[in-house]
Amino acid sequence: MSVFGPVPSRRLGKSLGVNNIPVKICSYSCVYCQLGRTLKMSIERKEYYPLSKIFEEAKEKAGNADYITFVPDGEPTLDINIGREIELLKQIKKVAVLTNGSLLWREDVRNDLMNADLVSIKIDAVSEKLWKKIDRPHPGLKLEKVMEGMLEFAREFKGEIITETMLIDGIDYAEEFERMADFIKKMKPSKAYIAIPTRPPAEPWVRAASEEMIVKAYGAFSKVARTEYLIGYEGNEFTSHGNFEEDLLSITSVHPMRRDAVEKLLEKHGSWQLVEKLLKEGKITEIEYEGNKFYMRRIKSRNDLK
Repeated sequence: MSVFGPVPSRRLGKSLGVNNIPVKICSYSCVYCQLGRTLKMSIERKEYYPLSKIFEEAKEKAGNADYITFVPDGEPTLDINIGREIELLKQIKKVAVLTNGSLLWREDVRNDLMNADLVSIKIDAVSEKLWKKIDRPHPGLKLEKVMEGMLEFAREFKGEIITETMLIDGIDYAEEFERMADFIKKMKPSKAYIAIPTRPPAEPWVRAASEEMIVKAYGAFSKVARTEYLIGYEGNEFTSHGNFEEDLLSITSVHPMRRDAVEKLLEKHGSWQLVEKLLKEGKITEIEYEGNKFYMRRIKSRNDLK
């Protein structure tokens, strides 16, 4: 478990990240995931970390964060304590949860998220074929049930809902954008975000969607919701807490950093030799993607990302 940041977020301003799921347990194994392939597919909720540890770390590091955000090494709602964690963390800052929405068909999961200030729900596809190709869900999940759960949560939730759709090249979306737009309209989000991969993905064939595809999706989504792009680099304003190695490992365990961002974080701590030391020790790995070098904490799910 780690609490990291605050880090720059294109959706939330400055976000203090809460990593409440061990590497890498998820209900999906998305082809574009920046954390690599899922090591353990699961739809079973469990307790993973002590409530007090999450609260104390967040209280210590919150600083000038706009949100405390659940953005872990897997699906955050697999944590059976997330409802109580949200209640505790709201004493410090506003709380956001970034979820793939796959467990919202469960009443207990919907209830646990009710106290959050903002919930971001992933909608990459609404047809079975594309859902399985892009998100690669746990075999125990049924798309119709997942979508019904999302709509039920949207009807009940009093906070802010946003949706996020990742577009990748090589996918035949055909009429999928119109179908997604119809579903997003029922969700009534404050914003519908369109994203493309900006960090090294789980599968080497994954590339960002073309401008033509992005514009087509925007045309469909903007008819039903306020629509914005998440296609640029979020910036380098990562917060340091005085220990460069600890900060770098915490951030890059869930948030791969571009070289210029690492250099900025390093400014007060010494030379690039510190990074070379971590590379030599095998604690981090260097990956090139779209012409940029990224640094990521070395974990099993990323071993084949080079």
